[in-house]
Amino acid sequence: MPEAKADTLHLTSLHWPPYSGSTLEKQGATIAITRAAMRAVGHELIVGFFPWSRAIRMVNRPESKYIGYLPAYSYPTDEFIFSDPLGASPLGLVEQHLHPISWSSLADLNQYRLGVVRDYTNTAELDAMIKLGTQRVEVVNSDEHNVKKVATARIDAAVIDLHVFGYLLSQKELKSLAGKLQINKKTLEEKQMFIAFRNTPEGHYWRDMFNVGLSKIDAASILDEYMSEVKTGSK
Repeated sequence: MPEAKADTLHLTSLHWPPYSGSTLEKQGATIAITRAAMRAVGHELIVGFFPWSRAIRMVNRPESKYIGYLPAYSYPTDEFIFSDPLGASPLGLVEQHLHPISWSSLADLNQYRLGVVRDYTNTAELDAMIKLGTQRVEVVNSDEHNVKKVATARIDAAVIDLHVFGYLLSQKELKSLAGKLQINKKTLEEKQMFIAFRNTPEGHYWRDMFNVGLSKIDAASILDEYMSEVKTGSK
């Protein structure tokens, strides 16, 4: 196993509260977990925050100091390898309280116009329908934009992480929408979150190092505590 170039792991991330963000307490829940895991094996963590597409590109640049990005959903790729799970991301659909959507299989969603965020991974089946053109979607740059579009009935529903939805509605500028919106009773998927490391010897080293650190901490408790504090407004 090659030696790491430094005792500090450099990763990229995005502003995706409450999971990650430069202005959040502890830089967000997944960053708090990652930092605790690295400290458990004697290393430090520095995270650079960028728009999502750029966060991924920064890792791929030649000679980049960034070894990986987070939080990531796992997908088939030769460019990256994935860590053990940081925690779960419950994925659902935000809808209008007065006009809930009804579906039993994903194909039933084809009758609706859905909002999705640019470059985000949804579910494999939903993304396949979007690529084929059978699922009508409108692409935006943020979950907040999608929430506002659902509230004003410009789209029927939008794909969103349930914790992200809860965080957004706790913000003063969106609190007025709380009575208009809800999460559809049927969840799309419970997705695991990972760190995506470059598929290089250095990336393998840091992936293995992180996994050892992760095994030494209680990541689920860190995540649960963080999310409970978000709900009470202390984050």
